[in-house]
Amino acid sequence: MRPPYIDESELRSLVSWSDAIMAIADALSAGIASGPPRSSLPAAGGELLLMPAATAEVVGIKLAGIAPDNPAAGLPRIQAVYVLFDAATMTPQAFIDGTALTTLRTPAQSALAVRDLAAADAESLVVFGSGPQAWGHVGAIRAVRPIRKVTVVGRNSERAQALVDRIRADDLVAEVGTAESVGAADVVVCATTARQPVFDGALLADHACVVAVGSHEPDARELDDTVFRRAGLVVVEDRATALREAGDIIQAIAAGALDENRLVDLVDRPPSPPADGITVFKGVGLAWQDLAVAAAAYSAWR
Repeated sequence: MRPPYIDESELRSLVSWSDAIMAIADALSAGIASGPPRSSLPAAGGELLLMPAATAEVVGIKLAGIAPDNPAAGLPRIQAVYVLFDAATMTPQAFIDGTALTTLRTPAQSALAVRDLAAADAESLVVFGSGPQAWGHVGAIRAVRPIRKVTVVGRNSERAQALVDRIRADDLVAEVGTAESVGAADVVVCATTARQPVFDGALLADHACVVAVGSHEPDARELDDTVFRRAGLVVVEDRATALREAGDIIQAIAAGALDENRLVDLVDRPPSPPADGITVFKGVGLAWQDLAVAAAAYSAWR
């Protein structure tokens, strides 16, 4: 039997936000949150990333092409395909739209962190970015917190307004804002391609939960040193990976704003937010997350 191709539409019909969050939580509980570092192959227009992961039951790999100039040509910056294999026979089981998989698993991973790090009554969300990840984070975080208002901050005003219109159509209050909007936010999500901090950390409310997922490069960051100086808890997916890839973390440590001994791996996160202080989750995206959600999609399809 030919392996199925699961496209974006089918993937979203098979795996809800709650399903994706649970798949990642179950993977953490099962102890599969590990694997080889992603590898990168330079190419004329960008780079090709290879992200393999395995469990006793399934093996998978995401092949992701990143082309920074694509958006100017009307093409996605990231395009990918995912291949899922049976671990016992190495028979291909499914091909999955890897771009859609990424825009599902990354927000789901963030939402899992927000579930434990944000105030239980968090209602106000500020999102930096106006692309698929920004939209996905709105949906995923709504699955774990009673979000009532979303403020979109983007460099392109037309795209920001388009996202606001899309959010309003989903029965939420939404508006275009500025970097100063973080002052009224319970949760702040940074899902941008920025190379420098996108807001002043001094503006954050004392209880804010901040999520940064826009980069996996040591020389790129979305959060400034002030965010980390004020943070009562900083959670990363994996300490070794964060110290190798996460520019927000690497640069804050270099500046003396963060002691690396304060980093908490996702698997060791507390079950509820600390009594006071900003909480931060920095994600770079790991291969085991793709595998967890891909396996859930195939299981639902089968």
